[in-house]
Amino acid sequence: MNMDLMHMWSQMGFVARGVVITLLVMSVWSIAVAVEKFRSYRTSRRESLEYLPIVTRCLKGDKLQEAVDSSKRYRNAHLAKVVSAGLLEYLNESGSRNAEMTVETVRRALERSQALTAAEMKKGLPALATIGSTAAFVGLFGTVFGIITAFQGMAASGSGGIGAVSAGIAEALVTTAVGIAVAIIAVVLFNHFTNKLDRFNVEMSNTSSELVDFFLKRQANAGR
Repeated sequence: MNMDLMHMWSQMGFVARGVVITLLVMSVWSIAVAVEKFRSYRTSRRESLEYLPIVTRCLKGDKLQEAVDSSKRYRNAHLAKVVSAGLLEYLNESGSRNAEMTVETVRRALERSQALTAAEMKKGLPALATIGSTAAFVGLFGTVFGIITAFQGMAASGSGGIGAVSAGIAEALVTTAVGIAVAIIAVVLFNHFTNKLDRFNVEMSNTSSELVDFFLKRQANAGR
């Protein structure tokens, strides 16, 4: 009995083929999201590492506007987006006489920028989560439908025994195997990028906290 994949594909019904095609599309989608995330996260990490020494030097030299201008060269850096938002808010509020209100306004600007940056970096991850949680069930649907078709064929032919339906069941189980494989890949990728995003969030939170501390010290020194 020929049980290779091409023979199984030729013997599959329209529903089973549709399920396999759907799973292949989900697999390609997962890979496309993964490639985009690998590229964007790597770029963000590299540009952030390049920007940090520059902004540190500018802050030590009290060159806030230069730090903001420098951030424009690192548009993909998550830390540059957060830092520039805080610096711009501080420069806009620098004329205010209420130092505490100025720092609080900067803190809110940093929180908004961090939330927006995290949301932007999260794009595509919900798709991986959806594929990871549904691909196996899509494959199972194809298997159940294929088994039903196999038993209907056995009933129509009047033949009995497992041998009469073994080929049909084997072909139907292919969809479950494909579905599980797609789901595993999507879940692994989702967990990988979620962990990276968590680290980026920690980095943005720490940077925001350090920037607020810098402004507090700056305000304290100015009040002396």
